[in-house]
Amino acid sequence: MIFGLTDDLIFPPPYLAREDGLLAIGGDLSVERLLLAYGQGIFPWYTEEDPILWWAPDPRLVLEPRNFHLPKRLARLIRQGRFQVTFDTAFARVIRSCALPRPGKEQGTWLVPEMIEAYIHLHEAGYAHSVECWQEKTLVGGLYGVALGRVFFGESMFSLVANSSKIALAQLITLLRRWEFDLIDCQMTTAHLVRLGAREMPGYEFYARLERHIPLPGHKGPWTGGLTPCC
Repeated sequence: MIFGLTDDLIFPPPYLAREDGLLAIGGDLSVERLLLAYGQGIFPWYTEEDPILWWAPDPRLVLEPRNFHLPKRLARLIRQGRFQVTFDTAFARVIRSCALPRPGKEQGTWLVPEMIEAYIHLHEAGYAHSVECWQEKTLVGGLYGVALGRVFFGESMFSLVANSSKIALAQLITLLRRWEFDLIDCQMTTAHLVRLGAREMPGYEFYARLERHIPLPGHKGPWTGGLTPCC
């Protein structure tokens, strides 16, 4: 069963999602609705040919900051200082870069213009954040997501230079460990993220963790500045 949303700010319980994770259809992408959705572990994902679709997959791929595995090769690359990492200095550029089609892949096509605009508004409201990876003042990789309480909901990443998005993720992990974040929601399972320490978490555990950690004091507003290397 797929639920149809109205103008009312309400979602059905995420555990009622279909086996493929699809929960609801319709609604809008206002800041208020997006915050309500993420607070329940629900996220939008659709293409230009679709109406707005809302998802709550079970199981859920998550990365717990304390369990992040930093490959030795990536650690050496970070120590070399060839890349610089910043936070929230180029959110619009990062999300638009994530939207560009990857050669030979469909990934990225779901970031339609209205989605980009919605997340920019969420960033301006202090809830969506970007991590930028630079090489000689050129943006070469990065990622963005939504932070509520002590949970970070990862949305997308891009890489124009090998390992640049991984370096952005490693530096994000450093910050989230410092701030005692509990989870990074990775949404869908990929072998790449599993190699970095992500695991599939049953829905009942995932939603229980959200209930405990989203109400905790968070870090709303710009996460500007850089970080020292994470290793």
